[in-house]
Amino acid sequence: MPFVSEDLHFEVISPVFSSILANTILSTVPGISGAGQNPEKTLLTPILDAELIIHGSITSTGIKPNTPTGCPTPASITRAMMDLISMKPLFINAGLAQSPTVPCLDVYGCVGDDPRERDAVPCADALYHRGMWVGEYLSKTSDLLVLGECVPGGTTTALCVLRALGYKASVSSSFVDNPVSLKEEVCKRVLQRIRDAGITRPLDIIRTTGDPMMPVAAGIAHTYQGNLVLAGGTQMLAVAALVKAFGDRLPVIATTSYVRDDVSANVVELAGRIAVKAIFVDPGFHDIGHAGLFRYCIGEVKEGMGAGGAMLLAHLLGHTPEAIRAKIYEMVSAYS
Repeated sequence: MPFVSEDLHFEVISPVFSSILANTILSTVPGISGAGQNPEKTLLTPILDAELIIHGSITSTGIKPNTPTGCPTPASITRAMMDLISMKPLFINAGLAQSPTVPCLDVYGCVGDDPRERDAVPCADALYHRGMWVGEYLSKTSDLLVLGECVPGGTTTALCVLRALGYKASVSSSFVDNPVSLKEEVCKRVLQRIRDAGITRPLDIIRTTGDPMMPVAAGIAHTYQGNLVLAGGTQMLAVAALVKAFGDRLPVIATTSYVRDDVSANVVELAGRIAVKAIFVDPGFHDIGHAGLFRYCIGEVKEGMGAGGAMLLAHLLGHTPEAIRAKIYEMVSAYS
């Protein structure tokens, strides 16, 4: 496969890379998320990943940014790309369990609640309108926005939202073995709540079963005037489905080939049903010479913190696949 599955012919003058940080309490359900050393610590992952991208290391704890098997976090890839293109990212705090330790634009959301029992995002309408403000602001300062996310447990909320919108979705996972049955169990209970309440309005679906990232991203998509790339896999496909439901211009999806190749998910099929263009970046970790990065090829981690979109942005700015791979290797080798 080529480095990118399809070239985007964007004229890029003033690009911005941004990532929305949020938590959902679903990530603390044992077995749902692999984005942390244990279920409770998944709530810290967005903050630690943001530290890595800003500082080049995790400054608040000093831990290495690897999974227990030695697989580098996708934030390592994003950090490498920000370094390569000399860009400072804009982080947006949509609803974190703890205060961020790096500069963030705060839209004053709260942690996503458990949709099996209660509304997950009670302030979905407010977050959507605050996202609209962010989109308007960024339209004044950029012509390309690559928008990522970091929401541990977010593939489960994505599954619920996509199903509630009528899509036959199967979503990816940071685990090699996707906990499909656990996600399906959560989704079944959530969809019953939605059916019982007769909920069909997109914002009400987010309120009932989404996470705080979703309304902010959809609000940004509503008002952003430049080219918008949603950097992520099934979580950003859920956002794209919401954008379509709102009747707005569809963005481009950018993610890694490892998400596309996840046999437990139907990413390509979903993109086709939503009618959104999906670009897949293949960084070639199979022969990069790093055992941890090779684990992406066997299905671990796959994507996160906009890593696929960050590599696409570096490509759009003229950096070769070789330079991109070399920078990633340099970054992860520094703490291997």
